[in-house]
Amino acid sequence: MATTVDEIEFKYEVPAGTVLPPLEDLPRVAAESDPDEQNLEADYYDTPDLRLIRAGITLRRRRGGSDPGWHLKLPVGGNSRREIQVPLSHGGAAGSGGSGGSDVPDELAALVRVHTRGEPLVPVAIIRTRRRRRLLLDRAGTSLAELVADEVSAETLGESTTISSWDEVEVELTGGGRKLLEAADERLRHSGLRRARRTAKLERALTGQIPEPGPRHMLTRHSPAGDVVLAYLGSQVDAVKSMDPMVRRDEPDAVHQMRVATRRLRSTLQAFGKVLRRRDTQALSAELKWLGGVLGEARDAEVLDARMERRARETPAELLLGPVQARIQGHFAALKAAARTSLLEALDSQRYFALLDGLDRLLADPPVTAKARKPAGHVLPAMNARAYRRLARRMRYIPRAPSSNARDAALHEARKAAKRARYAAEAVSPALGGQARRFAKRMKALQSVLGDHQDTVVARRVDRELGVSAHLAGENVFSYGLLYERDANEALHLQEEARQVWKRSSRPRYRRWM
Repeated sequence: MATTVDEIEFKYEVPAGTVLPPLEDLPRVAAESDPDEQNLEADYYDTPDLRLIRAGITLRRRRGGSDPGWHLKLPVGGNSRREIQVPLSHGGAAGSGGSGGSDVPDELAALVRVHTRGEPLVPVAIIRTRRRRRLLLDRAGTSLAELVADEVSAETLGESTTISSWDEVEVELTGGGRKLLEAADERLRHSGLRRARRTAKLERALTGQIPEPGPRHMLTRHSPAGDVVLAYLGSQVDAVKSMDPMVRRDEPDAVHQMRVATRRLRSTLQAFGKVLRRRDTQALSAELKWLGGVLGEARDAEVLDARMERRARETPAELLLGPVQARIQGHFAALKAAARTSLLEALDSQRYFALLDGLDRLLADPPVTAKARKPAGHVLPAMNARAYRRLARRMRYIPRAPSSNARDAALHEARKAAKRARYAAEAVSPALGGQARRFAKRMKALQSVLGDHQDTVVARRVDRELGVSAHLAGENVFSYGLLYERDANEALHLQEEARQVWKRSSRPRYRRWM
């Protein structure tokens, strides 16, 4: 059984002769525990070309200390990492890494498959640590943070072996807050410690085998248009990869976030076809549509289930005739189970791995056009304007739709156009600034209303489907008709709201920058 811990820590390099200062007077700290000493040994696993550590991920098999076991650490932003632990006794199938009892547990190997994509996980380093640890305690004796001083020795494995050693210090929150961490950071740096450039011991051990992080360049109107588009694409590729293990673990909102990143990627390729040659990205765009569809099935089932459960709860009990809630639960339990099975199969498929390979190649060797080398401020606004005009045409058509079904379809098409216009504006806003961000915010508001309307369209189909099933089972169908009518009335309200939001969002002041 895996356990999960979110860790927030700062790590420091220790110049020779540095003495650690006392920390018992920091915010909420009443005392420091006596130091205890631990001897740790860990085998680190990665692919032969070090894909995990390049992505900021470490996978180790640790012996000794207070938490022996398999530890997978995933970056979650800033100074935070999510650590997933399983006992040492858990091992995977032969060939997942190492041999015998050292095979990587299947559940951890699955969580890094977005990076390994069929490559084996093998031992790449052995790191031994002599650790001196002291706890920062509050008045009740509860641990707020721990300060550890490590003497580290590392041996890399593979075709050649490198042996290195160094000292480092970590301060990690165990119950305290950011204020305590920042106060400890100030005290430690004042004593001569330096914040480490690399936060994982394996990164330090593999110095020379993995690239140093390069400086981040500020994007401006004068930056090449290709740099702006590729920076946004890169951030969304990273989002897909970071959400993959969260989706596999069925964490809240993970499917939604991965789906959004997939949609952003596809919309960006479509909106900026004059920066990245469209003919060279069409296949990727089609595969992103496939992935978005698989994620969409799982996400839509989640959203509709929550919506209909809420509708049923809001309905007076005397108007719920028959086993309405049980029928809703049974309907969506089957849908969600099937959608999740399909999603996990997709995430383990060669098709998905090929898509990831294609995205990596796109970023490494982008098919740029001549316009990609021109200043962003000169060429990107026109492409955003094209996305906006596409949306405007679809919004103008809605009142002319010949039937209610045609109007629903037109509103759905408008929603997709609003989404593309929003994502295109988000892509360029780091370079083009506040006006693009304000426009993106207006498009998000419109997309949200149109999305709510589409939910009513799908919900009405389900209302009818459940009503038919209830009728065939000999049940009273009054309640399903009531739910249908409520969804129909909400749809009319949302159509008017969408008209008002569009009226505000289409004002010239929001698009002068284009």
